[in-house]
Amino acid sequence: MRRATTADASLVGRLLFDFNTEFESVTPSAEELGSRFGTLLGREDVLVLLAEEGASGAPAVAFAYLTFRPTPYGDGPIAQLEELYVRPELRDHGIGTDLLAAALADSMQRGAIEMYINVDEVDVDTRRFYERHGFVNIEPGADYRMLFYMREL
Repeated sequence: MRRATTADASLVGRLLFDFNTEFESVTPSAEELGSRFGTLLGREDVLVLLAEEGASGAPAVAFAYLTFRPTPYGDGPIAQLEELYVRPELRDHGIGTDLLAAALADSMQRGAIEMYINVDEVDVDTRRFYERHGFVNIEPGADYRMLFYMREL
């Protein structure tokens, strides 16, 4: 497990492209994503963690991509786990759990007060994964679901 640097931008772009195509999401090319990560990985409010298979220097097989934003509701930032992806053939080996634990540890070290994750309602396995690690969909006792609105600009 290690933090990605700008030198890893193409690799991170490829992993995100693979993730998007696996789930049939519309996606820019791996090259375009890599180019964007070339910029993102230089920012203080962006963190990408890579899990490598085997010895140091082996190709990354999974990644977690987080952003951090300020909030008036606490002294630290809100951590947003934007993406967490493990190559399909390596799932159920604890890699996702290790990435999530590292993401939480880094977020706490930065003083983050909460971590947010967006999960598709139909993705039962992913929802179960996050719930197993202490995440909740709504505030305990709430009688409503929080909705996410988006508008392309």
